[in-house]
Amino acid sequence: MNVNGPRPDTDGWLKDLIGRAPRDRAAFEQALTHGSAGPVNYERIEFLGDRVLGLLIGEWVYERFAGEPEGKLSRRYNALVSGETCAEVARDIGVPTHLILGKQARDDGAAGSDNVLGDVMEALIGALYLEGGLDEARTLVRRLWGDRVDTQTSAPRHPKSALQEWAAANKRKPPEYALTDRSGPHHALRFTVTVSIRNAGEASATGASKQEAETAAAKALLEKLAG
Repeated sequence: MNVNGPRPDTDGWLKDLIGRAPRDRAAFEQALTHGSAGPVNYERIEFLGDRVLGLLIGEWVYERFAGEPEGKLSRRYNALVSGETCAEVARDIGVPTHLILGKQARDDGAAGSDNVLGDVMEALIGALYLEGGLDEARTLVRRLWGDRVDTQTSAPRHPKSALQEWAAANKRKPPEYALTDRSGPHHALRFTVTVSIRNAGEASATGASKQEAETAAAKALLEKLAG
């Protein structure tokens, strides 16, 4: 994608995405624009979209899983609004094709970054909220996240919490996390973290943030311990 504007098919894609032609195309174009392509980019709208998504997912799990305690609802909520989930949704609907990137970001693979895709997904929700209000944003979120909510048969445990519980149950010291590598340009940083439990094992993983890498490493070590 170049910096001169969206691809010719972006208008049709947006119409299919939100169910009508955008009334404020500029807001959606901004939501698809990375900071490497200019000062007017997705960051401000992403700030708003993040809050809108949080509200909509929060009310949804509250309604959908009536009677569950706050702890379980929080685990469901955290899994559904995570950057990883937002990035998965963005890939599912074809966001990478429509990103507006500067040359360096494009060359560095920003279109495949979970951080970028997750932020853009939230920015698109923010853009729709700005022109269509909460009802239209809710309709979009429930359509795009529907399968993920419906297949949550039980409240997911965060991998780091689950690993901590494993260590306690097996009378081991708590897991230790160490940042072992940080690389890449500012807009596409990659962090590698190693997690270890003394006399049990260790695993490493890489992510677009330290938190993402720690989560992935904890998940990898849990899989090792279970195997």
